[in-house]
Amino acid sequence: MSAPHVVTGIEALPRDGRRSAVTIGKFDGVHRGHQRVLERLRDEAAARGIERTVVITFDRNPLEVLRPEAAPLPLLSVAQKTEALNTAGVDLVVVIPFTPEFAALPHDRFVDEVLVGGLHAACVLVGSDVRYGAQGAGTLETLREAGEAHDFDVALVDDVCVSDGERISSTGIRHLLEVGHIAEAADALGRNPRIRSLVVPGYQRGRTLGYPTANLAHGAEGFIPADGVYACWMHVAGSRFGAAVSVGNNPTFGDVPEKTVEAHAIDVTVDLYGQTVELEFVRFIRGMRKFENSEALAHQMGVDELEIREVLGLPAPQSSS
Repeated sequence: MSAPHVVTGIEALPRDGRRSAVTIGKFDGVHRGHQRVLERLRDEAAARGIERTVVITFDRNPLEVLRPEAAPLPLLSVAQKTEALNTAGVDLVVVIPFTPEFAALPHDRFVDEVLVGGLHAACVLVGSDVRYGAQGAGTLETLREAGEAHDFDVALVDDVCVSDGERISSTGIRHLLEVGHIAEAADALGRNPRIRSLVVPGYQRGRTLGYPTANLAHGAEGFIPADGVYACWMHVAGSRFGAAVSVGNNPTFGDVPEKTVEAHAIDVTVDLYGQTVELEFVRFIRGMRKFENSEALAHQMGVDELEIREVLGLPAPQSSS
């Protein structure tokens, strides 16, 4: 699928007179709830003969500006988010840098400059608890009033819940990943969680243990799940390999101060240094723990690999005899 048109900043809005069906939000995770919003957006556009679907989102969580101490880690980078919106079939993504200046923009000016002047909105799709503009002064009521004044409709979308009736939310998915509940997080996301980063040199211990690993640079895109060992798919340069992935600070050796991500590609030997690798998490295998020595760790890594092969449907290793 071709990438959607992405513009950054209010000054880059198209202002081309084409009518738009618009929705607004953080869209962190582009999870099943968000996907339902986007389905509804497409339906509204089709039913009303509107030419273009538009998502307005932000380059960071607004809390990073408004209350930095309360801002959570993002589930997706901006690039991952726009890619996920692409997959969901959006025509135009508007990424607005959430600066202190933007946070101070009055709600009526947001309507005038963004929805009307920049996007020629014909329909705006929001939740009933929508807040926009400086100090959240814009509400569903003010948006409806603006729609009457500027000739655009306001449509409401309901929350999407999982089977037990709990609302799907980025906060809930973040909690699931924090405790290693990959399957539940994947169900809420509508896809397996992923991270990606550049492969950099590591301590080379995996190689000496018989399990060479690709070490991901710190600052990976996406949300790194709980410490532990995972069954993953490794995506690199258009290829996919099964992988055993370790997240943590390697307590057996005790000299890794920061949380690291290491991936061992199963049944392949490939030089990954300097390449960008994406890891797709499939299942949590076990928690991170300290072993008596490197031999005990190597034995456990072999046991882990057998389980990971089963999870991913990979063949059992061939006997060396």
